[in-house]
Amino acid sequence: MIKATCLLALPVLLLAGTVSAQPDRAPYTVAETGQRFGALQEAVNFIGDRAGTILIAPGAYRDCAVQTAGQVAFVAQEPGQTVFDGAICEGKATLVVRGRSARVEGLVFQNLRIGEGNGAGIRLEKGDLTVRQSWFRDSDQGILSADDPNGQVLIEKSTFSRLGRCDRGLSCAHSVYFGDYGSVTIRNVRFEQGRGGHYVKSRAARIEVSDSSFDDSQGRATNYMIDLSAGATGAIRGNWMVQGQDKENYSAFITNAAEGRVHSADGLVIEANVARLAPGVDRTTAFVADWSGDAIRLGANQTGPGLKKFERR
Repeated sequence: MIKATCLLALPVLLLAGTVSAQPDRAPYTVAETGQRFGALQEAVNFIGDRAGTILIAPGAYRDCAVQTAGQVAFVAQEPGQTVFDGAICEGKATLVVRGRSARVEGLVFQNLRIGEGNGAGIRLEKGDLTVRQSWFRDSDQGILSADDPNGQVLIEKSTFSRLGRCDRGLSCAHSVYFGDYGSVTIRNVRFEQGRGGHYVKSRAARIEVSDSSFDDSQGRATNYMIDLSAGATGAIRGNWMVQGQDKENYSAFITNAAEGRVHSADGLVIEANVARLAPGVDRTTAFVADWSGDAIRLGANQTGPGLKKFERR
């Protein structure tokens, strides 16, 4: 059963003026010291290799930052009312993070595109990442990571809308794409209206996707709901999934090891999910497709007409 917390209302975009450099009006406050900054990078640099929280005032900002050290939290003072619109650092993302850890709460990321086709709200290059009650929309993709086998990712109570692409002869972008991370956990999250690629693509050794919704009824040229590209153990449980008409690849909802078996999927649990074709869609597809041959534990799932429960490929 999908919890109501996963269906977050879209925040209103505020029309903020140019950020003032005056300290008493600067929008970025380091909570531990009360010091204020006019640019996000200045606040990140001030925290440096320490642990700190940056409180961000409501408004719409064309600003970005690179975190190279420390433990930094980026927190909206009013969830959903702090909007990062279009600004990209290092040709990658609004937030490029490669410190020990980063936490993002209450922020909106939108209109993030680059020529390489993989502009993102967050580019995770190293360390742990926690994202809560945040919105990613109308961009090449929401979150993209490099590899960190010791790193952990947690995404909760967030929404990913109108993301992804597979065009121009470039590598596809996805709503979220994680490299070879130690673990990826996604709870109470909504994915909707994809614009290409997969909704969740992960090469992590361990995955948990639970109590989340995948509404592809208005998707365009999309692929899988969840693609465990290199194999993974963990659990996919309690999710609601609807596949729409406009697909680049409609052959499966969930795939395992489609690009080669790097991690074992022995014991991967897939249960208590609801999967349907959207009204008016008439085709045959697989709920789970597996290339690994590992011992996946397929439990009780509710699958609608046209869905084969499991297919070995």
